[in-house]
Amino acid sequence: MARFTFSPPSVTTATVILLSFMMFANLLFVYAVADDQSAIVLRPPHSGSNRHTMFLPLFPSHNSSRVTSFSGDGNGISRRHLQKSDDHRSNARMALHDDLLRTGYYSTRLWIGSPPKKFALIVDTGSTATYVPCSTCVKCGKHQDPKFDPDASSTYEPVKCNKDCTCDKKKKQCIYERQYAEMSSSSGVLGKDIISFGNQSELSPQRATFGCETLETGDLFNQNADGIMGLGRGDLSLVDQLVDRGVISDSFSLCYGGMDIGGGAMILGSISPPSGMVHVYSDPVRSPYYNIELKELHVAGKRLPLNPSVFDGKHGTVLDSGTTYAYLPEAAFRAFKDAIMKELHSLKQIRGPDPTYDDICFSGAGSDISKLSETFPSVEMVFGEGHKLSLSPENYLFRHSKVRGAYCLGFFQNGKDPTTLLGGIITRNTFVMYDREHNKIGFWKTNCSDLWASLHDSGAPISSPDTSPSAPMVSPYHIAPGSKVGSIIFYMSLNIRYLKLEPHIKELTQLIALELNVNSSQVDLLDFTSEANGSLTIWSITPTKPAEYMSKEAASNIITRIAEDQIHLPKTFGKHRITNWYIESDPNRTWWQNYMVVVITFVLVLVFGFLGLMAWRLWRYRRQTNIRYKPVDSRGAEQELQPL
Repeated sequence: MARFTFSPPSVTTATVILLSFMMFANLLFVYAVADDQSAIVLRPPHSGSNRHTMFLPLFPSHNSSRVTSFSGDGNGISRRHLQKSDDHRSNARMALHDDLLRTGYYSTRLWIGSPPKKFALIVDTGSTATYVPCSTCVKCGKHQDPKFDPDASSTYEPVKCNKDCTCDKKKKQCIYERQYAEMSSSSGVLGKDIISFGNQSELSPQRATFGCETLETGDLFNQNADGIMGLGRGDLSLVDQLVDRGVISDSFSLCYGGMDIGGGAMILGSISPPSGMVHVYSDPVRSPYYNIELKELHVAGKRLPLNPSVFDGKHGTVLDSGTTYAYLPEAAFRAFKDAIMKELHSLKQIRGPDPTYDDICFSGAGSDISKLSETFPSVEMVFGEGHKLSLSPENYLFRHSKVRGAYCLGFFQNGKDPTTLLGGIITRNTFVMYDREHNKIGFWKTNCSDLWASLHDSGAPISSPDTSPSAPMVSPYHIAPGSKVGSIIFYMSLNIRYLKLEPHIKELTQLIALELNVNSSQVDLLDFTSEANGSLTIWSITPTKPAEYMSKEAASNIITRIAEDQIHLPKTFGKHRITNWYIESDPNRTWWQNYMVVVITFVLVLVFGFLGLMAWRLWRYRRQTNIRYKPVDSRGAEQELQPL
């Protein structure tokens, strides 16, 4: 909200203030409708599918009588420009968790209330509201953390009902409603409380408005994350609220981890852009989302024969962190698919991992991600003014979950919708700066696991060492310098009985591998015993190649997931907890090395057993040959009976 210096108000000034206040109040609520004909409707995930996709979510409701900051009148945008960047403002550095293709999203952690309670929230540039499940919600799913209890927070205040908001049935509190294109929804009441950003942040806790869910449906009900952190444009957006309070500049950044790594980092507030960053204009009026001017697509250095207008239909080209894959208009998708397939001479096209989808997949590329560029062609996006962004294979491919060394296209046709939608797969290992103050988005290719070191090397100023929080991508369970990781051992207790769990060990092994972002061949069950009313399992995570050590980066990511118990299992396995974990310094051994003692013992038992059997049979044979038998009719000397 614009800030004013105090002076005796005239009638005109009072009118302006009143109108400004009414405008802000009217800007507070944004509604969405699932049956909106203008909505970008993508393929919803099928039941039982391993395809996790979040979709471009919210659309302004046409039947809402309230003016929204998405209306295109520019009021919300011009207000942003009244507050220029201040280099002395703090920013919030925050870690990202999960994995784009495993869960369909990335999440961060926020602490709400007094005392603060932690929540895992999906980072979504296509949403405007931030919300968490409320303790009064009876139709909310089971999520990662306990629900928010307003009565347990000493600093919570409800947003009281007024003429400028939609009120609950009791006319006491303002409510919010959100409906998504894939038919999930969230609704609840609005409240204010203290929100903290973690000990890695320079930004002090701030009071903000958020939603306290009382109902959720669809994917929102089933997801593991607690709620949504809205980073879109709108007055309920957490970014807008922090900008209005003057605590951060009007900018934020996201950096998604690469294939098989996951995680990442985000920054609320601005930093100086690193050298080499590609900047693209983002029109704040074109649509309620973050648009960019995509003009051309190049494959293997060759421009696709497409008119630039193909990327400008309907909502244009939209960048959305809450969408997993990339979706192109029909003509663009066909041209892209054909160009990719022409370059893949040595690979075999195979079926996708999920029969409900017509995925385009190829086998024979190998499992080493660093060598994918030797097999798959380079891809370039050309934006307005000729700026180019190079895409690595990990930016347009995803692993085939059932065939080792196989990959599938992460680009799909967006039905009959002419909108181009670029999801999170496009920005893996790419630092993306949403500079809303200057209406531009910056792209900078980097290793998101080493983001802070990369920013420092690039010349971008970062906070001084005495105030800078630790880098969010560095695991708190770090590996000491000079240490070598041969394997990671952890103990997991499950409240499912031994006999019921035993037939599902193979499935459990695959699930653990999926949750830890490793191959199932790296997961070994060391021991499996009955424990009280449940079972105790001991697991070993080994390197990908025998007789080698794990890289510290891979080991650190695995240890973080284990130590923070980020392993989420289906309800069929009951509840579980990780009771202990430690590192073995011996390198991963071959099958022979792992089972050498057992094999040798078994062989020795067989040898000595065989020798003993032969010795016994020989003794029996000799004993039998020493007994002399006489004919039945042979005469012998009569023996005298001995007295008793």
